[in-house]
Amino acid sequence: MLTRFLQNAGEGVSIAVDSLRSNKLRSGLTILGVVIGVTTVMAIASLVQGIRTQIFNAISAAGPTSFYVVRFFSQTPLNPDRLPYEVRIRPVLDEPDAEAMRRAQGIGYAGMWVQLFQRIEYQGIRTQTVTVFGADDHYMDIQGGTLLRGRFFNRAELNGGSVTVLEEETVDRLFGRTDPMDRLVRIGDVSLRVIGIYQRPDNLFEPPGQQIGAIVPFETARRNYRYDETNNLFIAAKPSAGVSVPEAQDITTSALRRARRLRPGMPNTFDLITQDQILDIVSKFTNYFFVAMISLSSVALLVGGIGVMAIMMVSVTDRTREIGLRKAVGATRGEVLWQFLVEAATLTLIGGLLGIVVGILSGQALELVFGWDSEVPVWSAVVATLVSVGIGLVFGLYPANRAARMDPVEALRHE
Repeated sequence: MLTRFLQNAGEGVSIAVDSLRSNKLRSGLTILGVVIGVTTVMAIASLVQGIRTQIFNAISAAGPTSFYVVRFFSQTPLNPDRLPYEVRIRPVLDEPDAEAMRRAQGIGYAGMWVQLFQRIEYQGIRTQTVTVFGADDHYMDIQGGTLLRGRFFNRAELNGGSVTVLEEETVDRLFGRTDPMDRLVRIGDVSLRVIGIYQRPDNLFEPPGQQIGAIVPFETARRNYRYDETNNLFIAAKPSAGVSVPEAQDITTSALRRARRLRPGMPNTFDLITQDQILDIVSKFTNYFFVAMISLSSVALLVGGIGVMAIMMVSVTDRTREIGLRKAVGATRGEVLWQFLVEAATLTLIGGLLGIVVGILSGQALELVFGWDSEVPVWSAVVATLVSVGIGLVFGLYPANRAARMDPVEALRHE
């Protein structure tokens, strides 16, 4: 029984391969939808995996213990008029809040930061709009990275000095081979002297157009630039050695409630963001993106399945006499059904394997384009293989069933 089963399967595979050889164009067009669908699945899986890996590496480089205090943190749209009233009346974060955190035992660092979006210019050469952080000399403790040359801000400069530390790519864009140290650049409408060159972590994932271009003292940013106090002003913090992030958050919450004189039962007038929350948001976003792309690629798989059904119907018609002869010499319905199902599954499996190869190449191309280390997840190749075989079985069932139900006498009379 097993020998006959394997013989029928091998015969179905052989017939499918012969069909591909004798009808290359027709068979190629038939499995094209499967190739496109599987390639899309593989490429999207590689892209999503790359995004997750980069952000995880970025957080690891910056330090998993960093957390942030913001005025509010939610999925509410940024339109202030649509925020709940109790959120809109929250006080803006300020230096006394950061000072209250610094005084609390268990908080190793707390500093006011602001995120700006400006162009940087030197002698007529300008960058695109980049992120400029208003921070202090603890910037690398929170964000990671390396100081390649020069220094960060001294105590006098932290009070509003006209200085900046430029990111390495910004230096290359503006100065080329010219030494940037002690030269004046314009960040927005303000002239600042370059005192250092900073290299951000190589694995830091950044959305296009949001590259970190420079760091300036917080007071310099506060006095010279306009920014949204709700969304761009925050307190960066780290717990003391030996204190966990949850403990530091509890300490922060208690310190800020006391500083803001919030009575028991009153809600907090601030929110805390941890690295885990950022990862959770990214994970949800990439999951939604992945599901959306899989839904689109399923259309190509559906088209491929319909093509397989069409070519199998043609195959059944062309081989009607063969089917009649096989049934006349004793082949059962199940054996005929199995033969044509194997043939259909083989066609789509070939399409799936081609799609996997193209998908892997697409993943490598994405790796080169975005400049990150990524790989096609093994599970996506397994899923792609199973899906391609499943398509052949599902869409090949009707033609196979039609062949299995043929009357052998009528089939032998077929011209």
